[in-house]
Amino acid sequence: MGETALHDLSFALLDWYDRHARAMPWRVPPADRKAGVAPDPYAIWLSEVMLQQTTVAAVRDYHRKFTALWPSVRDLAAADDAAVMAAWAGLGYYARARNLLKCARVVVAEHGGTFPRNHATLLTLPGIGPYTAAAIGAIAFDAPETVVDGNVERVMARMFDIHTPLPAAKPELTGRARALTPQHRAGDYAQAVMDLGATICTPRNPACGICPWHAPCAARIAGTATDLPRKTPKKKTPTRYGIAYVARRADGAVLLETRPESGLLGGMLGWPCSDWADDPAPAPPINADWIAVEAQARHTFTHFHLHLQIMLAQVPLDAQPDRGHFIAKQDFSPAALPTAMRKVYDLVADLMQSD
Repeated sequence: MGETALHDLSFALLDWYDRHARAMPWRVPPADRKAGVAPDPYAIWLSEVMLQQTTVAAVRDYHRKFTALWPSVRDLAAADDAAVMAAWAGLGYYARARNLLKCARVVVAEHGGTFPRNHATLLTLPGIGPYTAAAIGAIAFDAPETVVDGNVERVMARMFDIHTPLPAAKPELTGRARALTPQHRAGDYAQAVMDLGATICTPRNPACGICPWHAPCAARIAGTATDLPRKTPKKKTPTRYGIAYVARRADGAVLLETRPESGLLGGMLGWPCSDWADDPAPAPPINADWIAVEAQARHTFTHFHLHLQIMLAQVPLDAQPDRGHFIAKQDFSPAALPTAMRKVYDLVADLMQSD
């Protein structure tokens, strides 16, 4: 496909985006962008970090909440760590929240509160990898960066009828995406391809009839669109087991611990737990008469399923835990717990209240 044909494809997609762009809390609509309204790099960065391994539908309200609580990167950098982690609860992948704070503080301390435009400099910031740096560069600063997420991979695989399975196909798909990225309106173009994948070139039942790239799409012509992109079969997800200890004091306070900074749910408040393994060793955080709850809390992380046996205990006012600390009843908010820990609470909430 020649340079003129590639330019025509990009132009056709931008024309489609001008009419069909999705509304996002962090997005500047194409008409406003043409009128000179610049995106807020802080809002773009925040959205990209939140969107890593999370859906747009889930991120919208979180983004609004964060920008209401911390309207600028300086506000976020000065925020209390626990408050940010609590606001993040439910988005998962909590290392992102820790890096979010680290990045905000580096931007303020080393860059005067302004996100750098340079791609290489963006890559030095905590939590920003090649994809996020490219997305910030394109969407916030209109730099001709190649932005490739799952939607873009699917669009490229179908547009050029590429049958190499992912992840092996990534270099070829990125090369195709790079060739189509225009020098002008690169930010709108990056968002347009992602919108195309999310709304038209969907994983199942793509709406080829209304696609702006309908005519030249090689997979549509070959009748292979619904088979692409191909993926290497995943290995079976293992299951790990653990024990969660829920202790309530006579005054209604509950025993929680802050998990280690490194590892899953790092820095988050949660119920004291045993290790998560094939055969976890009991590790009660306090001496008590523990009662096993019949139901198990089940949660799936990226690389494994977790089954948590729940142990419940009522302890006296003078109880001294070996680890963790008591949170007063009026200060305890189940919503601030990460999802896996909130599932534990949901299973024992009635039992706790009935004691």
